[in-house]
Amino acid sequence: MKKFFALTLAVLTMAVTLAGCGGKSELTFITGGDQGTYYGFGSVLAGQISDSTETAVTAIVGKGSKGNIEAMSVGDAQLGFVQSDVMAYAYDGTNLFEESGKIDSFSTVAALYMEQVQIITLDPAIKTVADLKGKNVSVGDSGSGVYFNALDVLGAYDLTLDDIKPTYQSFGDSAEALQDGKIDAAFIVAGAPTTAVTSLAATRDVYVVELDDAHIEKLIATSPYYSKSVIPAASYGLEHDATTVAVGAVIVANDDVAEDDIYNVVSGIFESIDTLAHDKKNELDLDFASSVTAVPYHPGAAKYFSEKGITVPTK
Repeated sequence: MKKFFALTLAVLTMAVTLAGCGGKSELTFITGGDQGTYYGFGSVLAGQISDSTETAVTAIVGKGSKGNIEAMSVGDAQLGFVQSDVMAYAYDGTNLFEESGKIDSFSTVAALYMEQVQIITLDPAIKTVADLKGKNVSVGDSGSGVYFNALDVLGAYDLTLDDIKPTYQSFGDSAEALQDGKIDAAFIVAGAPTTAVTSLAATRDVYVVELDDAHIEKLIATSPYYSKSVIPAASYGLEHDATTVAVGAVIVANDDVAEDDIYNVVSGIFESIDTLAHDKKNELDLDFASSVTAVPYHPGAAKYFSEKGITVPTK
């Protein structure tokens, strides 16, 4: 009799749990800071996937690419937004992951858009990266993807951290420090327009420090995961479009996530692009989504792309 009641209680508990989530499986999607594109777009994607498929996705604030991969590796999330360069570092155990060791327990879901390296300033006299010499510059959180992007870009101009006065701040903190005159410029790597910069541009004239073609070519020669990119003037009320470089923004998933759930994630995004309430929807493209080569794709993503006539590498 005790076994009967115990079994009955277990069945009732399971029923309540399934009722609470509508019978859907649930995934946690770790994104970025609440003033960055990762969180804003990630929240929209999570809602769309949850509404249109049998997989419920919840977007949570994250600490950026490296922190997201680490959080996923210990089970705090099943999906994550990452920069294309950082996920390659993790998978190969280089750069950010050289000391801590490689993490290769994840797969690619889809590349979504390009993340521009935005060097933001309120000082119109700072026109090139060379002008950052001797200035107070935020280079992102210590050890973050932004930090390594800053090192790369500075290096293309034969500068190091010793040539500037670095501070290590998030997007939001960098924008506040610029507003308060505590720093002269800030590296922000995110899809433009970025909330932190948009908020700053609402009250101040914002300038984007540009990269010229010669230095872009020099950077790409040593770091081929970058590509030339343009920030439209309308993003922040600039006088003209600003030339810079960019890396890809990619969704990754832990290898042990069910194939059906990752299929739902990809189909939930690409089958209903027009209804996404975010400007980044205009950059979604199946060819770009399936273009990642540094980290193999999850079987669920591969299944979706195969239905579209696209073959992607898997483990």
